[in-house]
Amino acid sequence: MAKTLIIDSAAGRQTPFLRGILTRSLQAAGLSFEDAFNTASSIRQLLTDKAEISTSDLRTLIAQQLEESYGKAAAQRYQTPSHTPATILVERSTLQSIPFSRGELRRSLECCGLTEEGATEVVAKIYDYLISIGTKRISSRELGLLTHRYLRRELGTDAATRYLVWTDYHHGNRPLLILIGGTPGCGKSTMATELATRLDIVRTQSTDMLREVMRMMLPNRLLPILHTSSFDAWKALPAPTESLTDRDGLLTDGYLTQVELLSVAGEAVLQRALTERVSLILEGVHMHPSFLDNIPKEEDAIVVPIMLRVSDKDLLRRRFKGRGQQAPNRRAKRYLDNFEAIWRLQTFLTAEAERADFNIITNDNKEDALSDVMKAVIDALSKDFSGTPEEVFV
Repeated sequence: MAKTLIIDSAAGRQTPFLRGILTRSLQAAGLSFEDAFNTASSIRQLLTDKAEISTSDLRTLIAQQLEESYGKAAAQRYQTPSHTPATILVERSTLQSIPFSRGELRRSLECCGLTEEGATEVVAKIYDYLISIGTKRISSRELGLLTHRYLRRELGTDAATRYLVWTDYHHGNRPLLILIGGTPGCGKSTMATELATRLDIVRTQSTDMLREVMRMMLPNRLLPILHTSSFDAWKALPAPTESLTDRDGLLTDGYLTQVELLSVAGEAVLQRALTERVSLILEGVHMHPSFLDNIPKEEDAIVVPIMLRVSDKDLLRRRFKGRGQQAPNRRAKRYLDNFEAIWRLQTFLTAEAERADFNIITNDNKEDALSDVMKAVIDALSKDFSGTPEEVFV
């Protein structure tokens, strides 16, 4: 179901309606978690058929709902918030004490595969519980164990284990290498940006940028195939051995030739990350399974290979058209003109990824795909994990 967009004309921005965010705002206005969550759920139901709503209209709707359910005082507290949430100090192993951070705990839960809304709701529930029992101080160990128990009870063993695995990795120093492949329009760069922010990875690299650097060093007259797009690189093959009627054979030959040319640069980027022991996201259409051969098996890096795909042709076309409206210089028309070749290339890449045991993730919905990628990361981290909650939360 598509989320309703909240339009803030004064600030010139629009954001999706999130039940978890509203729940937190209502708690700040004095409602218990249960009442805040139920009210936010009612508002979300009222917005089911609305594509968008202004911030002022949304606040009016919320105030009306609060007045009907809890009286005028509750509506006034929401409209003119003065309630300051109680502060809980979290004592870390370094003997430092910092205020309980909803945002920090929410981000760690998102790293375990929970959606933003789901993570927000869990954090609100835990905070509400701590306030209800009069907690003023809590150790980071106790908070971790409490969160783990809550996840296990409310969301199941898998969710609790993912949180345990992520916390254990976060305390270590093994580099994380995430390789993201896929055709134009499948959302590789957007996914890489979202992952970098969520996982706090400062180093990202695209194979498109590597290709641009190589193009500066090797002009078109010396290596014409490098100066073509991945979906029509076959046109620059010096002497294609396949018949011109074998469209798929020519397409893949041209693509694989480009991959081979870029593999040296890609290997250099990967080796630099391994040498410096830093995490890296490497994304691009040239992220073929053969790139895994560039990672020495003796390294202790955690490697997560991802192949993104779009399941529906019409959706991919709409994305290209959207690019043309938002950023004409991204050559949307060229992508549309070569749409069938791009779609055939996706079929080839998906088959190659399946043979190489890549994580194949459908990116029709960004939030769902991001959650699936995070679960793939946790699955990779889980392969060598055997700790217990008491060992992880120290």
